[in-house]
Amino acid sequence: MEILYDDNYITVCVKEPLMLSEKSPDGNDILSHLDKYYAESRQNATAYPLHRLDFGVGGVMVFAKSRDAAAKMSELIQKGKLDKHYLAVVIGKPEKNFGTYRDLLFKDSKKNKSFVVQRKRSGVREASLDYEVIKTAEKDTLTLSLVRIRLHTGRSHQIRVQFSSRKTPLYGDRKYGAKAGNSIALWSYRLAFTHPQTNELMLFEKSPPKGVWDMF
Repeated sequence: MEILYDDNYITVCVKEPLMLSEKSPDGNDILSHLDKYYAESRQNATAYPLHRLDFGVGGVMVFAKSRDAAAKMSELIQKGKLDKHYLAVVIGKPEKNFGTYRDLLFKDSKKNKSFVVQRKRSGVREASLDYEVIKTAEKDTLTLSLVRIRLHTGRSHQIRVQFSSRKTPLYGDRKYGAKAGNSIALWSYRLAFTHPQTNELMLFEKSPPKGVWDMF
């Protein structure tokens, strides 16, 4: 696990794909790795989760290291001031090279899957994101597009379901309709926020690993 920044209040690190964001019995989770890092660096610290990345998704994450820091960071998140940017490879190409997707999403907890719905009801939440197509390429008769995304909301599987509902599923995202690829081509590449103690603007970026990304 790569540590990008660490002080008495926050830790910024890189979550690998195929790792859970929540504690798991086998230790294949980001919190267990942070526990190990704190122990090895002789820190009496606990990581407080502030946001999640799906199991198959990797990239930059930030964790608080105290209840006070977690409360301040959570307040920023509630106000939409944790600036989250992603890179995704989608199958096909969006109709426009840039735009905003706004949808109503319902999560079926039993299936652990979200759906775009047409009207508000219990359990339905609004979701929005901005996107920009960076480049398009061809792979094995498929058209693939590299897309940069900025989230305005943090709904479950939001990016995955919003693009899938427009017939451009993420490459490798079999759960949401992709017929090619074996791992989800979604990466949290940029986080920006105000430090909970110093109020300094913090900005962190990390490029995705080798894989389908190399086409672009």
